[in-house]
Amino acid sequence: MDTEPVDMEMEVDPEVDMDVGESIPSSKRLAVKNTIQTNFGDDYVFQIASSPEFSTLAVSLSTNTIKLYSPVTGQFLGDCEGHHDTIHEISFSMPSSPHLLCSCSSDATVRTWDTRTFKQVSLIKAGSPQEIFSFCIGGSSNNLLAGGGKAQILFWDWRNGKQVACLEESHMEDVTQVRFTPNQLNKLISASVDGLLCLFDTNGHIDDDNNLESVMNVGTSIGKFGFFGEKNHKLWCLTHIETLSIWDWRDGRRDINFENAKTLASEKWNPGLIDYFVDCHYSETDDRLWVIGGTGAGTLVYFPVNLTDHRGAIGSPEAILEGAHTGVVRTVLPVSMPHLGIVPEKKGVFGWTGGEDGRLCCWSSDEGVAANRSWITSTLVMKSPRVRSKNRHGPY
Repeated sequence: MDTEPVDMEMEVDPEVDMDVGESIPSSKRLAVKNTIQTNFGDDYVFQIASSPEFSTLAVSLSTNTIKLYSPVTGQFLGDCEGHHDTIHEISFSMPSSPHLLCSCSSDATVRTWDTRTFKQVSLIKAGSPQEIFSFCIGGSSNNLLAGGGKAQILFWDWRNGKQVACLEESHMEDVTQVRFTPNQLNKLISASVDGLLCLFDTNGHIDDDNNLESVMNVGTSIGKFGFFGEKNHKLWCLTHIETLSIWDWRDGRRDINFENAKTLASEKWNPGLIDYFVDCHYSETDDRLWVIGGTGAGTLVYFPVNLTDHRGAIGSPEAILEGAHTGVVRTVLPVSMPHLGIVPEKKGVFGWTGGEDGRLCCWSSDEGVAANRSWITSTLVMKSPRVRSKNRHGPY
């Protein structure tokens, strides 16, 4: 297959004008800078991850393959192949080794890839019938690998791949996410379909009786959470029924609960209704949080979250991404958001998105960019002979 991008006109107008009403004068509509489109509309882009220096984009697909691209030219670099079931998470997890990419899958493995050679260099197995939905590397020595599976959290020594612990009493259902806290790497927070956020201290011998410090009851199946605020002491939490809550994880306190977050966001956006939330984004520069909503037609909207009082508020849109995706967007990778108070890392690039239309899109924050040109390649996805499976914990 031809791996070189072909410069061509897009079939959609990335700068189509649409009246957003006088109620949201601060919103900014962004233009498509580049897009990669697959040949097969049935294949999804699940997640996008970037290397620390942003020299490589890794894209996980519903074909159980990871594709690597240059974010500058869009050139296809190579495939990382080896998983034989749904890939749930990818991450460049080791700053000391920026060329190493990690991934976890329903095939019960956590794999490490050298993105220079596209070869697998490490394989950790959880064993059947386990699945690994999320992973994170941390611990007091930064050598502890945590993996979230079927009602279990497993721990391995990253250096030799040996399993050192298994927590199986704290969660009753699938563990959807595990994260070591940024400022205290011995602390681990897990999220689950059972609606619980659990805080563990991973120092010493790890077990359910002695290492579970607190439990935060969200009340419904948790899709995703993230850290923000001063010293990352706050948590935002998105659920599979599109609620948003804000927590202080140190004392397990819920500060704000947006049970009707989707309705609140929709009311702030005149053109239409928000169907789902993709993610949240935090600007450390301005200490501001946005929740990113999406429509079934592929439009993304950034809503600021006001946390100044105990009730909180979801504000009017401050960025709208439209005109490129034609289906549900699964992943957002911000790169630079200067008009939202985020220092740009790459001039003119707002970020990348991917979704169920099989497209990987780059969005421009430069008003003067020639946004009616894009390149397109047929090498993003190869048709899988097996039945496509969706991420089981996807909220859409």
